[in-house]
Amino acid sequence: MDIEFNQNEDHNKQLVFQLKSRLQKVYLGGGEKKIESHHKKGKLTARERIAYLTDEGSEFLEVGALAGEGMYGEVGGCPSGGVITGIGYVQGRQCVIVANDATVKAGAWFPITAKKNLRAQEISMENHLPIIYLVDSAGVFLPMQDEIFPDKEHFGRQFRNNAKMSSMGIVQVAAIMGSCVAGGAYLPIMSDEAMIVDKTGSIFLAGSYLVKAAIGENIDNETLGGATTHCEISGVTDNRFESDEACLDYIKSIFNKIGEPGKAGFDRIEAAPPTQALEDLYGILPSDRVKPYDTVKLIKSLVDDSKFDEYKKLYGKTIVCGYGRIDGWAVGIVANQRKVVKNKKGEMQMGGVIYSDSADKAARFIMNCNQRKIPLVFLQDVSGFMVGSKAEHGGIIKDGAKMVNAMANSTVPKFTFIIGNSYGAGNYAMCGKAYDPRLIYAWPSAQIAVMSGASAAKTLLQIKVATLKAQGKELSKEEEETLLEEITNKYNEELSPYYAASRLWVDGIIDPVETRKVVSMGIEAANQASVEKFNVGVIQT
Repeated sequence: MDIEFNQNEDHNKQLVFQLKSRLQKVYLGGGEKKIESHHKKGKLTARERIAYLTDEGSEFLEVGALAGEGMYGEVGGCPSGGVITGIGYVQGRQCVIVANDATVKAGAWFPITAKKNLRAQEISMENHLPIIYLVDSAGVFLPMQDEIFPDKEHFGRQFRNNAKMSSMGIVQVAAIMGSCVAGGAYLPIMSDEAMIVDKTGSIFLAGSYLVKAAIGENIDNETLGGATTHCEISGVTDNRFESDEACLDYIKSIFNKIGEPGKAGFDRIEAAPPTQALEDLYGILPSDRVKPYDTVKLIKSLVDDSKFDEYKKLYGKTIVCGYGRIDGWAVGIVANQRKVVKNKKGEMQMGGVIYSDSADKAARFIMNCNQRKIPLVFLQDVSGFMVGSKAEHGGIIKDGAKMVNAMANSTVPKFTFIIGNSYGAGNYAMCGKAYDPRLIYAWPSAQIAVMSGASAAKTLLQIKVATLKAQGKELSKEEEETLLEEITNKYNEELSPYYAASRLWVDGIIDPVETRKVVSMGIEAANQASVEKFNVGVIQT
């Protein structure tokens, strides 16, 4: 291996180490003291419940682990958004799991909690996956009720989704393993079956204090809405259990009797590891994001047997398109080529930029994958579309629109990985979050923004200087440099993949070597839902 490869490897492994260190802290939820208090009540934590419920040795693909990070500092933070969500296996059956983390503000709902719950339901609905709710929540975090209660994508949307999922025939099972209060009480009861754990589980529209204030009745929470009340008197819940473990065992017994789902029919053969080491990803991806590299080399560390059949290899070279397999699944890959290339006229083209010919190629490839029912994988390292008079006269807007149209109307499942830059309209064309990828993850090396930090900082500085000049104020060279540094630091913070992950712009940040697992589990999930007929709509030629 050459020196540059080793330097890249060291840099990217350090980024992965930092990611894992941050995740270890997130996995503690509300902290060790809160976990100890939880255990003293005879309760498992949210992560312990998921570990007990899911098949031993099986994978759990977490969605939104870093949600809420760096947000809500004024109230002590909200690790993982106070809820654990992801795709796991129960009795061999793939399903979505949603588990409130009561060590974080008693499992109360913050704005990001609602967003994360809705994302979990979206994954269930798109893929027709059964969903399991492990409920343990104090309800809406009241100091922020105006940001979570009334709007379309707020708290109430999950109950609308409950009803829609029921009409779609999606299995929904709920276990009340702690508090289940107010509007939140509808979630388990709108599920197909609702269990409750004796003495620790409770469900009511209003707790004892509110009942006393509202109608003057004196009653304790257990009598008001405990397991005995709802299993023997109201009939609201279906069965009660003496412990978390017994309740989770019953859910397992439900899942070993569910019938086989329908299949979309995506092609899969026996998997084979890449012949080019998966770990070579660390050395191929440059530590300096400005440096070019050959994206095809990177792809060969991801696909089975390192076999990749390029589509239109000699045309539109700043986007690489081609067919391969990942963990046995047939996939179509669309990736930004980061090395400098020559077009058909012999002109040099910058890597990571989408030109007219590459946009045209990608649009045609996406349509082919839909015609053949092949899932799409997007690898983003994109600076945006080419600009300037030559590009405009060549119809870059029209060709870019063709690519966006084909990608947006694609009916085969799409999976997006942001491995480097993700700037401006390039984010959109390469299937950013706004374009409904089934799953979207970032590598630690990712940056997501409307433009690069350097470009944005200089633009913002020019605006600031012009504003001050209009007010009759002049900045010295030193003051301009200080202001530029301040703007750059702020903008770079917002470029970070952690900033994106905390706000659920991506489903999480992963070690690059986990990319194959995400694709494989994602297509397995998508294979359980039928694929609609592809209709690209109107595209100008």
